[in-house]
Amino acid sequence: MLRCGFGLLMYGFGSKKALLEDFASTALTEYSVVVINGYLQSINIKQVVITLAEVLWNQCKSKRKTPSGNLPRAQQPFNSRSMDDLFAFLDGSELKENDYFVCVVIHNIDGPGLRDSETQQHLGRIAFCSHIRMIASIDHVNAPLLWDKKMVHTQFNWHWYHVPTFAPYKVEGMFFPLILAHGSSAQTAKTAAIVLQSLTPNAQSVFKILAEYQLSHPDEEGMPIDTLYATSRERFLVSSQVTLNSHLTEFKDHELVKTRRHSDGQDCFYIPLASEALEKLLSEINQ
Repeated sequence: MLRCGFGLLMYGFGSKKALLEDFASTALTEYSVVVINGYLQSINIKQVVITLAEVLWNQCKSKRKTPSGNLPRAQQPFNSRSMDDLFAFLDGSELKENDYFVCVVIHNIDGPGLRDSETQQHLGRIAFCSHIRMIASIDHVNAPLLWDKKMVHTQFNWHWYHVPTFAPYKVEGMFFPLILAHGSSAQTAKTAAIVLQSLTPNAQSVFKILAEYQLSHPDEEGMPIDTLYATSRERFLVSSQVTLNSHLTEFKDHELVKTRRHSDGQDCFYIPLASEALEKLLSEINQ
């Protein structure tokens, strides 16, 4: 269905997060995949489009597929291009081959961070691009009201799948900004552990490095990013600063990690938990 240009839309009672991730990790291995967590409170849609353009560009570089056999030169960095230019690139104005594409997996396309009309219009434009394929889930009973007929049948071109998993909404149902702000240390540690379990093993290990550093250096502002990168690289958890930054962005999106300025001017990362709660969290994720 994806190869034929359809978008896949999953609906039905129960969390579909694991289902979509299993599908992406088994059926989409030959393609690049970008995941959007629509259940988060705020999402920068332009950054999403920039990321898709960068992923597509890197995929093209690795495959060297252009009409002439050489890649066209990027006129300017993607982060300085307009939205129209970015959509033109994703639609193939610079890259003509149509036998490869980037898959966008959206957990809760009807989520609070994506629910406004402008964002849905942008998502429709993304789905309509020739080098993009979209897989998404919905959970709100009124989610179809987000789209008009053109968006449903022309832009998203949804093929609907009824997939009642009856799985608990462990991650989607949480109000993330409150994860570490209220409740006892045991409650906050258990809640944060559930969120961490939804992340990759490498991301969990990077978080453990940060937590262990914080426990052993209680008087410091936090862990400098250079130290975190060096330790993560030594343990073969990240291969580049870009990989580490993606993990840190995920932590910050989930309100698990915060930043503050060290006295020497360097950015430091810390977990907004008391030592007791942090120890409980480490014991939870080590089980």
